[in-house]
Amino acid sequence: MAIIGIDLGTTNSLVSVYRNGHAELLPNEWGEFMTPSCVGVLEDGTVTVGAVAKERLITHPEETAASFKTWMGTQKEYILGGRRFLPQELSALVLRKLAQSAREALGEEIEEAIISVPAYFNDNQRCATRLAAQLAGLPVKRLINEPSAAALYYSQSRAQSECRLLVIDFGGGTLDVSVVDCFENMVEIVAIAGNNHLGGNDIDQAIAGYFCSQTGLVWSALDPQQQRQLLALAERGKIALSSAGDRSCMLACEIGPELYSVPLDSHILSEICQPVFQKVREVIVRAVRDSEIPISAIQDVVLVGGSSQLGVFVDYLEELFSRRPTLAEHPEHTVALGVGMYAGIKQRDEDLREIVMTDVCPFSLGVASYNDLQDLNPHMATLIQRSSILPARRTERFYTLSPNQRRIRLEIYQGENYYASENLRLGELTVSVPPDEPGKQFASVTFAYDINGILEVTAQSSGGDIRRTVILNPQLNWSEEEIRQALERLNALPDPARSEEEDLWLLSRAERLFAELSDSRRAEAAAIIQCLQEAMQSGSPTRLARERERQRKHLEELERWAQRDIWDDFDGQ
Repeated sequence: MAIIGIDLGTTNSLVSVYRNGHAELLPNEWGEFMTPSCVGVLEDGTVTVGAVAKERLITHPEETAASFKTWMGTQKEYILGGRRFLPQELSALVLRKLAQSAREALGEEIEEAIISVPAYFNDNQRCATRLAAQLAGLPVKRLINEPSAAALYYSQSRAQSECRLLVIDFGGGTLDVSVVDCFENMVEIVAIAGNNHLGGNDIDQAIAGYFCSQTGLVWSALDPQQQRQLLALAERGKIALSSAGDRSCMLACEIGPELYSVPLDSHILSEICQPVFQKVREVIVRAVRDSEIPISAIQDVVLVGGSSQLGVFVDYLEELFSRRPTLAEHPEHTVALGVGMYAGIKQRDEDLREIVMTDVCPFSLGVASYNDLQDLNPHMATLIQRSSILPARRTERFYTLSPNQRRIRLEIYQGENYYASENLRLGELTVSVPPDEPGKQFASVTFAYDINGILEVTAQSSGGDIRRTVILNPQLNWSEEEIRQALERLNALPDPARSEEEDLWLLSRAERLFAELSDSRRAEAAAIIQCLQEAMQSGSPTRLARERERQRKHLEELERWAQRDIWDDFDGQ
């Protein structure tokens, strides 16, 4: 029985384990470490997860979902193939796929999974992640903050035993910033800040918006397939400019009968990304202020997450800090490797037994407090401040306001706003008090928040009434019956057979290239689709195997042609 670590990402997800003295990534059925966080439904109702679904994002946008992590903890619905899915159900399908890959790679069952989440995930989002794991059949006792996992791996992989780090985790859909203090075998997260709706997807959107502004296209007038096509083009342009320097590329896309093209270089990209970078700066400032550690005392700025590789992003941070940040060796792998290392700590591996890691509370926790009987908009009385080291425990007294008041109702909130109603309501607790004059009777309220992000609230009144509750989100902590029904729905969804999945991937890839290409090369993609379909329908495994190998090579050549930079053919005339 193994303990695994999972980096459940907005764009891609990874699974890891600690063995043979180090954390290692586990491959999926394609031999790849990164599994696209995409879910699609085929025409026959078969559900695909990962590479096949990603290929269908352009050709079948209304039957395919991606970036649903951004909506975890909400009631947003995705309708795929006539079926309704919540974000946690789609995430459960991705987790189930990762667990299957882990079992096959390890040759054993999974005892427990540790899942990383953005540090700034609130209670709704963390509950949704736990629920997704439960629906995937994964035992999860611990969620670890993504930048904390990255800091753990980075700090243990460098020779310097004492350092203060600023870890910036810039992913596909989320941004997290952590201030970390490392000393010998201790890794202390001092402060965290983040934005759960900021990442590489925003840069793709900015590039697509620029493309539209330069060509006269109107984004809202494009159909879903054309929008997906433009975003895929923007992503390729972003990747082409990921290396530092003044490289340029040409964005070219066929929309309807017209072929549109727009040049893009590092200078233009930097300009159109300034609104995104300014939001990044605001998060950095918040984290550093909360840490009370001056910038001059931070030895290294470490970049992790796939979007951190963008050259203009690194340039912006270099200008901001007056020094070049350190880009992790494999920035898209760092969090997953850190979660794998934490799995080693959890299973008490001999090599990691001496490591001590602390984390902090991402949001303030408190109760709604009234100043007097005329107060209709209670303020937030904070018991546990954000960035408090976990586990944290705090007790406060709250007094009666009205004559002969018999109960004190305690509404529990999470957030930083002054007015309680503007924060996230977590639940409530009521205790009885003896009738008396205002301000004579009280309730002593204790908040205990543990390393796993579980809040226990205890209230003891001056009259001896004691109430205790573990805060459970009423929207996301489903009943056993609701979970049973959801599991039945997910388990009833047909998965493609392993032998069919590669053929579906090749066919979906050819269909996507057909949508992207034009003229004679489009005809080549059509021929590949026809050949694959005929081989799949023939029932001959030999013919299908030969056709699969032949068309894979043809598709790779077409892919290279589709993604070529037209400036490479420019002769300067």
